[in-house]
Amino acid sequence: MSLFKARDWWSTILGEKEEFDQGCLCVADVDNSGSGQDKVIVGSYNRYLRIFSPHPVKPGDEVQPEDLLLEVQLREPILQVEVGKFVSGTEGLHLAVLHCRKLCVYAVSGTQGNVEHGNQYQIKLMYEHNLQRTACNMTYGPIGGVKGRDLICIQSMDGMLMLFEQESYAFGRFLPGFLLPGPLAYSSRTDSFITVSSCQQVESYKYQVLAFATDADERQDTEQQKLSSGKRLAVDWVLNIGEQALDICVVSFNHGVSSVFVLGERNFFCLKDNGQIRFMKKLDYSPSCFIPYCSVQEGTINTLIANHSKMLNVYQDVTLKWATQLPCVPVSVKVANFQDLKGVIVTLSDDGHLQCSYLGTDPSLFQAPKVESREINYEEMNAEMKELQKIIREATKTQDVLPESEKQRDVTVTAEVSPDLDEESQAIDSEVKAGAVPSITVKVTIQSRVAVQKPSMAVCVQPPLAVTCDQFVFEDLEPGSSETVVLSVFLKENCSPSELEGTCMVSYNIPTGVPRVAQCNFSLPLKLICFPAQPSKAANHKLTIDTNKPPISFVAIFPDFVDPSEGDQANALGFEFLTGSKTTLLASKTSQRYRIQSDQLEDLWLVTKELIHRLEIHFEKQNCKDFTCTFSGSIPLQEYFELIDRHFELRLNAEKFQELLSERAVQFRAIERRLLTRFKDKTPAPLQHLDTLLEGTFREVIALADAAEENQANMFQAFAKLKSATHLVIMLISLWQKLSTDQVAILEATFLPLAEDTQEL
Repeated sequence: MSLFKARDWWSTILGEKEEFDQGCLCVADVDNSGSGQDKVIVGSYNRYLRIFSPHPVKPGDEVQPEDLLLEVQLREPILQVEVGKFVSGTEGLHLAVLHCRKLCVYAVSGTQGNVEHGNQYQIKLMYEHNLQRTACNMTYGPIGGVKGRDLICIQSMDGMLMLFEQESYAFGRFLPGFLLPGPLAYSSRTDSFITVSSCQQVESYKYQVLAFATDADERQDTEQQKLSSGKRLAVDWVLNIGEQALDICVVSFNHGVSSVFVLGERNFFCLKDNGQIRFMKKLDYSPSCFIPYCSVQEGTINTLIANHSKMLNVYQDVTLKWATQLPCVPVSVKVANFQDLKGVIVTLSDDGHLQCSYLGTDPSLFQAPKVESREINYEEMNAEMKELQKIIREATKTQDVLPESEKQRDVTVTAEVSPDLDEESQAIDSEVKAGAVPSITVKVTIQSRVAVQKPSMAVCVQPPLAVTCDQFVFEDLEPGSSETVVLSVFLKENCSPSELEGTCMVSYNIPTGVPRVAQCNFSLPLKLICFPAQPSKAANHKLTIDTNKPPISFVAIFPDFVDPSEGDQANALGFEFLTGSKTTLLASKTSQRYRIQSDQLEDLWLVTKELIHRLEIHFEKQNCKDFTCTFSGSIPLQEYFELIDRHFELRLNAEKFQELLSERAVQFRAIERRLLTRFKDKTPAPLQHLDTLLEGTFREVIALADAAEENQANMFQAFAKLKSATHLVIMLISLWQKLSTDQVAILEATFLPLAEDTQEL
C-alpha cells in the first residue's frame, strides 16, 4: 500500500452499466436525524435514486445491506440532486431532484424498526414543478435575502434562468448573448448568480436586476415591447478567463470574505466578490472535478482537484500540499462527516464507482525478497552480445520495404496505345459537334505469374474523354497465362480534356485469398482531340517559351501534324480542336523562342505541354542533357481568376436551382394532396382552379429541371476549362522559378486534383 494512495474506507459499485455526472452526488443529513452524520445521496441517468449511510466495522469492509437506506426508481433520468430548506413552513432539510422537464422536492424520513431488519426509510413527494423548457442544472440558496428557507434557480438548455419560490414559480429570464449552458452558482453575500458563458468569461447577474428585467415568457423584439416591459438584463461584472469552465463554487468560511472558485480546463481561479482575481493556478493536467473546503490556517482555503489521471490533488490556495491516487476518474467529489470521522472524501465516477476514502499513512508491510548474488561472466556476455548484433545485422540487411512476393509482381498489366487513329471511328453517343469524332485503340494485356482468382479490370480516363468499355471480368488465370482486351478511347463531351492520360487497374485474389491490385498508366496522342489547321495571326492569349537551344523545325518534332512537303521551312503550326477552337504554335527564326497563342486560355495547356514534352524527347535522342525551357513573361492570373469566378457562379446557380426545385416540388405535392382529397370526397366540391394551379406548377418544375440540367452541362465545361488552366499556371510557375520535380509535385498537390462536382461528394 503506497503512502500516496487514497485509503479505501467504504466503497460500492452502483447498479450495472449506469451513467453518472457532475450533479448526481450530494452529501447532507437529508433525513434530519440531528446526529450531524451525513448521508450520501446519488441519482443516476438510469432513473435510480439511492441514499447511503456508510458505517463499516473496519476500513475497507464490504458493503453491508443496511448501509443502503433507500433505493427507488423514478420515472425520469436524474440530472442533479440537492438538499436544502425547500418546503415552506419548516426549516427541515428536503431533497430536490432535477429531471429534464420536472423538478421534484421530496421529504426523506425513517421509521424505527421493531426487528433486526433495522430502520425503514421512505420518500414522500412534497411538490413538483413541470418545466416548460429542458433543464440543464440548478442552484439554490437564500435568494433575495430570505431567512430560513432556500429558493431554487434552474438553468435551461436555451439559456433561461427559472426561479421557484418553493411551491410557486416566480419568474424566468433569458441570459443575454447565450449559446450553450455553463456551470451555475449562487453567491448569498452579493445576492447574485454566477455562470460562465460560451464567450469563455465569468458573468455575474444580480438577483434584483433579474427580478426587474424583461419577463422571458413575453419576450419579443419589437420596439413597442422594449419600451413597455421593464429594464434590459444587464450583467453586474464580467471576467474573461479564456477557456471553458467545468464547475463553479462559491464559499464563505469566515463571515468577512467570500470567494468564487472557477475550475477551467487548464487553470484554476479564485475570484473576489467583484470579479477581481484573488489568485489563479495553472494546472499541468486535465481536471475532472473539484471542491473547496475549510482550511485549518487562517486566511487560506483548501481545495481538492481530481484529474483524468486518477489523481486527487490537495491545494492550500495555490500550493500543492498532497497528491493521492484514486482507483478511477471521479466526476464529482464531496467532503463529508460520518460517525466520528470528519473530512471523509466522497468520490463518484461516471460508471458508478462510489468511494469514501481518507488520506492514509499506513505503513507498507511488503518487503522485497533478497536476490541471489552471482558472479558476472563478462566474456560470455560479450560473446552473446556479438552473436545478437550479427543476427540483427543480417535481419536488417535482407529486410525490404515490400514483402518477398512483391519483388517480382504476381500480375503485370501493360497498355499499348495504337500509333494511328482508328480507320472506322468507334465513338458512341458523342456530344461533340464536329463532323467525325476520331477514336484510338488501346490494347491491354494481363500476364499472370501465379494462379489468380476472380480478376477484374477497370479502365479509367478523365472526362470528357470516354472508353467504349470500362469494366472487364475474366475467368481465373493459370500460372504463366495472359489475357488481352481491346478498347477504344474517344472525346464524348463537347469540351477539351485537361489530361490525355488513362489508367488500367486490375483487382484479383491470390490463392491464399489475399486481395491484390495491379495497375498501369497510358498516354493518349494529341491528334485524338485536334487536327492540323491553318495558323492564325491574331489571338487573345499568347505565351512565349524560351529555350537554350536553336529552334527545331516542326517537321522534326510534330511529324503527325505537318505535311512533309513543306520541308524545313515550317515555323508556324495550327491546331483545331474538335470543339472548334484554334491554337497556333510559332517558332522564332532568329531567337530561341516558341510562341503559343489562342483565343481561349485553357486551350494553350495541352499544346504547350506537348511542345515541351516533344522538345525534351528530341534533345534526349541527340544525347543533349543540358536542354532547358524557361518562361519569363507574366502569368495570366487575371484570366485564370475569371475562370474561377465563372465556375463559382455556376455552382451558386446549381444550389439556387436545387432550392427552387425543392420549393416547387413541395408545392406540387401539396396541390396533389388537395386534389386527391377533393376527388375522394363523397359529395363532389368545385376544384377552385386547383387543376390549373397543378398544371402551372408542373410546367415550372419541368422548366426548372431543364435549366438545372443546362447549368450542370455548363458547369462541367467550366470545370474542365478551370482544370486545364490550373495545369497551365502550375507549369508556367515551374518554368519561371525553375522548380524541381518534387517542388512541382507539392504545387500540384496544393492546387490539384480538382474534385469533380457531383451530388455524391
